[in-house]
Amino acid sequence: MIADGELLEWAEVHGARYGTPRRPVLEALRRGEDVLLEIDVQGGLQVKKSFPDAVLIFILPPSMEELQRRLTVRGKDSPEAMGGRLAWARRELQRAPDYDYVVVNETVDGAVAEILSIIAAEKRRKARQAGER
Repeated sequence: MIADGELLEWAEVHGARYGTPRRPVLEALRRGEDVLLEIDVQGGLQVKKSFPDAVLIFILPPSMEELQRRLTVRGKDSPEAMGGRLAWARRELQRAPDYDYVVVNETVDGAVAEILSIIAAEKRRKARQAGER
């Protein structure tokens, strides 16, 4: 799929390749639907390059200590893997300024409310409304 250009974005993260198939995203956009992708920083920047009107929202943990606590509670990673994830997160945090919005995930409900507010505000931007007419 990578070689054939069938992915909207893709990246190798934590030793595995992840990507978003292009076709379903384009079909949803043609139908006028919103498309929400949960992808890493590399993928987000690839999407922005292909779709300059894309809105990038960077979701931050409240702190690195809280991120470590959440990973520990999740219990899915070895100490080595957790160290790798934390190092990766530190590198990704440096790219937050490249995003349009930043949301601090103190609580899931709070983060969801902020993201929904961003989506609602973006739909009301004059430039977007002019394109819908």
